[in-house]
Amino acid sequence: MSLVSIMPYILILSGLVGLVLGGELLVRGAVSLAHRAGLSPLVIGMTIVGFGTSLPELLVSLSAALDGAPGIALGNVVGSNIANILLILGAAALITPLRAGFAALRFDLALVLAATVALWLMILDGGLSRLDAGILLVALAAFLWSGLRRETPIAPEPPLELDPTHPVWRALLMVAAGLVALAFGAQWLVGGASELARAAGLSEAVIGLTVVAVGTSLPELATSVVAALRRNADIALGNVIGSNLFNILGILGVTAIIAPVPAGARFAQIDLPVALAVAAALTLLLWRGSGITRLAGAGGLAAYAVYIVALGATG
Repeated sequence: MSLVSIMPYILILSGLVGLVLGGELLVRGAVSLAHRAGLSPLVIGMTIVGFGTSLPELLVSLSAALDGAPGIALGNVVGSNIANILLILGAAALITPLRAGFAALRFDLALVLAATVALWLMILDGGLSRLDAGILLVALAAFLWSGLRRETPIAPEPPLELDPTHPVWRALLMVAAGLVALAFGAQWLVGGASELARAAGLSEAVIGLTVVAVGTSLPELATSVVAALRRNADIALGNVIGSNLFNILGILGVTAIIAPVPAGARFAQIDLPVALAVAAALTLLLWRGSGITRLAGAGGLAAYAVYIVALGATG
């Protein structure tokens, strides 16, 4: 077997190592910063962690748009948002049930639902224009501003099972190193997996919705799993909610500003309705107060498996 033939597998393995290492460093550094700054882990999860772990999606979507592969750009974001809830929160909930007060999350969950509906409406005319992109970016700025206004500084208190005693410089270095490891890990994994998927004859849209979407969501998976192992549900939930918002408002906003993103009919007919349904299901679980139990997590993983099988049948 030649080096060329095994190169995709080497990239996939290297990417997984980078994602696991990056997730560990990012969670430790971010929670330490939250403690030092008097911010809640939930806000840190939705900003530094949530946006930081979305960097691979941003890089992949920009590259796809500039290379004339809009199916991968849009599929990457929509597929990542579906994977974030069903796959990532499902896996994290199997480790430890994820519970958080609905009052602290209701505004952000409403924004995820509103952003998904807005994206659905925007692509009904065939894609995202630069005007659509401007609206998305303004909405992102408003979300960040409102999040900082709503955050009330808290007295420093050690988060459960996490060591918050790192000096600020070390915490910042851990966050930066974690983000770099996540970005490179995702890039290597997606490169290797995409090469294997194309060799198998999958369509561009299906590659974007599955291989690329899952690959670029692995930073969120690594981060949320590490947070769950350390019994920090706020980081795990905030990571996914912040990432889903940034995927729609930030990534598609920046991508469509650079190059308008056409959308195939399948996105409006199938994939965005699925994304909206899973976001609504997450909102309902948290509203009822039960959070994401292990049973709900297993249900999410099963639903994601069904979605992937259906994609293969329609792709």
